[in-house]
Amino acid sequence: KRTQFILRYTESLSGGLKACVILRNGCLCVSYYTNSHVNVVGFAGSRMSQKIKAGSVVEMQGDEMTRVIWELIKEKLIFPYLELDLHSYDLGMENRDATDDKVTIEAAEAVRHYNVGIKCATITPDEKRVEEFKLKKMWRSPNGTIRNILGGTVFREAIICKNIPRLVPGWIKPIIIGRHAHGDQYKATDFVVPGPGTVEMTYTPKNGGEPLKFVVHDFEGTGGVALGMYNTDNSIRDFAHSSFQMGLNKGWPMYLSTKNTILKKYDGRFKDIFQEIYDKEYKAQYEAKGIWYEHRLIDDMVAQVMKSEGGFIWACKNYDGDVQSDSVAQGYGSLGMMTSVLVCPDGRTVEAEAAHGTVTRHYRMHQQGKETSTNPIASIFAWTRGLLHRAELDKNAELRVFAEALEAVCVETIEAGFMTKDLAICIKGMSNVKRSDYLNTFEFLDKLAENLKMKLSSHPKL
Repeated sequence: KRTQFILRYTESLSGGLKACVILRNGCLCVSYYTNSHVNVVGFAGSRMSQKIKAGSVVEMQGDEMTRVIWELIKEKLIFPYLELDLHSYDLGMENRDATDDKVTIEAAEAVRHYNVGIKCATITPDEKRVEEFKLKKMWRSPNGTIRNILGGTVFREAIICKNIPRLVPGWIKPIIIGRHAHGDQYKATDFVVPGPGTVEMTYTPKNGGEPLKFVVHDFEGTGGVALGMYNTDNSIRDFAHSSFQMGLNKGWPMYLSTKNTILKKYDGRFKDIFQEIYDKEYKAQYEAKGIWYEHRLIDDMVAQVMKSEGGFIWACKNYDGDVQSDSVAQGYGSLGMMTSVLVCPDGRTVEAEAAHGTVTRHYRMHQQGKETSTNPIASIFAWTRGLLHRAELDKNAELRVFAEALEAVCVETIEAGFMTKDLAICIKGMSNVKRSDYLNTFEFLDKLAENLKMKLSSHPKL
């Protein structure tokens, strides 16, 4: 498209020199020239007058305060700069209930089709939520449903700012937790045993062979509870490949943690498959890079992590990864400062999300018209990590530069002293924080938008 000149002003100077000021598509250009030569000496204003075409992205809306923030992120930081082929799915609690959770399945299938999903935090209902929303049933975790459809591994990494003190000071390098995003407790069958009786597990072969039966427990008295869970060799193999590849990409050692001394068959299967794949396919590559793979017992690994300086991949089973990722995030300063990316076995499909909840307490305050100071960084990084993957798939350099610029703005803004209350507390402590030390939810997002506009205006690649 031809450039449209909105305003042009020329002034004749001494010595045959002329000055020209052009306002062009929102950009101010100042140049000095003679009849045969032009010298551009000044440039100001946004160069993002033409939105970047960013390809197909599946967006999953969420719940409560994170949903409020989600809309503001799109309005202030995404839509002004990108032309997205956006496929939106409302995963808010009310819509999941209205659709019998089919919307979650449809969203996961869309992510598999378009290869990029960006998800807002959502409610996983418990008994209180069932009553609050008058739900038809206690629906399963939408994250669990999506991960079981897509498979893969969730990699979580802290977003580090120099001025945010770490609760674990020795962690000078990032720790990336790879959480196996399939099966185990998140796809288990559990029930209350109503009274005396025997709980058994039975495996029935499809080929008509002899069934295998195992007695779990003989209950007496008032009964108790029972749980049956599973995983598959294929999923464990995908988990292993994703984890080993992440180690190679980062140039960091990789550790798998299990409790195979207790769950000799279940966790032992994880240990054996990882070792088999490492020996056959990755050992030589790891040794060439000077890195390594080890299996550790989960309790030993937790202790070693606390003593480490960081700089490694930690592959965790589903539940361990759920718990330890929050522990590691807090150790770096804040749960609101962690990325979460599901990398699928095909290597092309990625789903990025915030690694925290829906911030219910702040939402209740927001509903009452009270001021909140909610950290949006993890939700913003859900967008940037998804967009970075879209850029990689499409070889879209402009989109990559934009996403990297937005991430840099987030870190630079915090390091310049503009932050939400949770981060101010990390620096000064709960009892020492004053209102002047932090911005509220909307002020902080406005500051990010202001800084992003300035950064993109001066960026040579945009």
